[in-house]
Amino acid sequence: MAKKRGRKKTGRRKYSRGAGTEVKREMRRYKRGSAKSGPSGRAGKVKSRKQAIAIGLSKARKKGKKVPKRRSSRG
Repeated sequence: MAKKRGRKKTGRRKYSRGAGTEVKREMRRYKRGSAKSGPSGRAGKVKSRKQAIAIGLSKARKKGKKVPKRRSSRG
């Protein structure tokens, strides 16, 4: 039986399908080596998977997809 990821106990999805697609797209860019970070890709190459996922989620947020609020980076 396949596990359903990104769901709460109530059965609602935590992340929208559109958000997942955005992350998938960014991961593809990362694997090809063409993913850039920063405003309009000025900050340099994306060096980790986590960074690629964060960028994908950020893009999804900007497009208004259903994504939970950001966690604080400290603590």
